[in-house]
Amino acid sequence: MASETVDERPVAGETQQVAQSDTGLDENVAGALSYFFGIVTGVLFFVIDDRPSVRFHAAQSMVLSGALIAVFVAMSVLNTILFATMLGDTFLIGTLLWLGFSLVWLVVGLGGFVLWIYMMYSAYKGKRVVLPVVGGFAENIAAR
Repeated sequence: MASETVDERPVAGETQQVAQSDTGLDENVAGALSYFFGIVTGVLFFVIDDRPSVRFHAAQSMVLSGALIAVFVAMSVLNTILFATMLGDTFLIGTLLWLGFSLVWLVVGLGGFVLWIYMMYSAYKGKRVVLPVVGGFAENIAAR
């Protein structure tokens, strides 16, 4: 039986394979998946993957998800208060405020969804998008 020699050098025009971790996933795939289920996958990839890029995306996913959850909880409380005011003497004002706030809720929800898709896409493409407020916290967490 003849032995085969395998040449590991890349052929001209081909790219080398990206380094993998214990998960067996490429760095860009792990970064994108860290956003998929928000805090859950963020914590998972932050704990099991030691690559700086993946840790940054996982940390940013955790902070972004936490911030969005906090915004939605605050908006729910405000929406409940506005709904409760509709039952009193200020029915018309409460109704108008509630409808306006419902539109804000819709815009924030759609914006959060678009941001979530964009962050997964950017991580998959290998880009390191640092969000204005959240990114600073994520860089500090990822550096630990």
